[in-house]
Amino acid sequence: MNITKNQLDDLNFQVTIDIAADDYAELLKKRLNEYRRRADIKGFRKGMAPMSLIQRLYGDQSLYETVNHMVSEQLDNFIREEKVRIVGEPLPSEDQPQLEWKIGSDFTFKFDIAQTPELNFEVGEGDKIPYYEINVTEEAKKAMKAQMLQQYGSLQEGEKVGASDYIVADIANESHSVEGVYVSVSNVAEIARPLFVGKKAGEKITVDVNEAFENETDRASMLKVDKAKLAELDPVFTFTIVNVKTFVSAENNQETWDKMFGEGNVTSAEQFMEKVAERIRANHTQEANYRFGNDVRKYFIDKAELKLPEDFLKRWLVYANEGKYTAEEVEKEFPAFIEDFKWQLVRGYLMQKLGLKVEQKDIQEAAEGYVAYQYAMYGMGNVPEDMIKSAARNVLEDENQVRRLEEQVEDNKTIGTIREKVTLQTKKISEDKFRALK
Repeated sequence: MNITKNQLDDLNFQVTIDIAADDYAELLKKRLNEYRRRADIKGFRKGMAPMSLIQRLYGDQSLYETVNHMVSEQLDNFIREEKVRIVGEPLPSEDQPQLEWKIGSDFTFKFDIAQTPELNFEVGEGDKIPYYEINVTEEAKKAMKAQMLQQYGSLQEGEKVGASDYIVADIANESHSVEGVYVSVSNVAEIARPLFVGKKAGEKITVDVNEAFENETDRASMLKVDKAKLAELDPVFTFTIVNVKTFVSAENNQETWDKMFGEGNVTSAEQFMEKVAERIRANHTQEANYRFGNDVRKYFIDKAELKLPEDFLKRWLVYANEGKYTAEEVEKEFPAFIEDFKWQLVRGYLMQKLGLKVEQKDIQEAAEGYVAYQYAMYGMGNVPEDMIKSAARNVLEDENQVRRLEEQVEDNKTIGTIREKVTLQTKKISEDKFRALK
């Protein structure tokens, strides 16, 4: 058996593995004996079939398994001994010779292998990265105040239908009728919305529901029929408006403040406006930190001056996702992939250099944070701890979720540690200018 390396450039090389018949003869014999021991063939006691029959039945399969096992073992040994920082996995070379799978044949295998460059750079005060502090304006406070009061608002009786209101209507034609249907005017197709706006309780509207409600599932739900039955219905209905429901923001008073912040925690309009400003500052900090993370990625990717075997990576993506992505699709998505791949390499180097590790408790905390965020998105801000822990356990049973959480923790640890070591170039900026940053 012989293995040779042909260096093509700094990051790409070809490995040739030559396997002669004598190299695999003994291993093939053992594998055939194993097949014989397990073979249950009519006319012979188990394990006693003649070797000539075993070889005829299982010879080709045994040869393929034996030789491929040897090749895989040789490649693994080569990568380990040469300390190759392998990219993806070895790929069959495009000039791979045609193989004849016949016992007694010699075999030659050629593989293309690529590696990542060795990284070597420092992190310290000489690295200057911008950090943006977004100004809190009176206009922003006014908008946030309105948003917070709206969140605690309620549906009330209205006089005329507005574009964002609801109506309760009885719907009928000669063949079908439904009573007490809630309709959100904002969900009515734009072409039909003027039919509703400005109407009052008691008024009637003639509506083509196919035109006004384009989503078949919503239309079937409104008419209380199976979706398959929609085509059988006359689409023109008379809507008799029973009630107009308009969404009214909460009053800016003690009752509302108690609902928002807990009883007695806010007792004046001035204190409420300070809470409004705090909410804006928290949102701005979250946005600024997200931007800082992106700037850290770009800065250190550029500093690493990474050169990658991009042609090999494109081939490998097609090969590894056989049937899922074409070469054309990989080419289209490659710029986003390569940037993410570069950051993974840089992040791995930084974690090692900075002595950072991801521990199980980090993943657990990330899962609980993710669950708490999901609850908050549905307006559930004070979920009991045991519920969060229980839901987090379910999240951690999903391997894809665990991998996502691991990457999140690695990002947070890396960027958090870098923030303590580099020089932050703090810049005050307006919200509009911050949004316009590229």
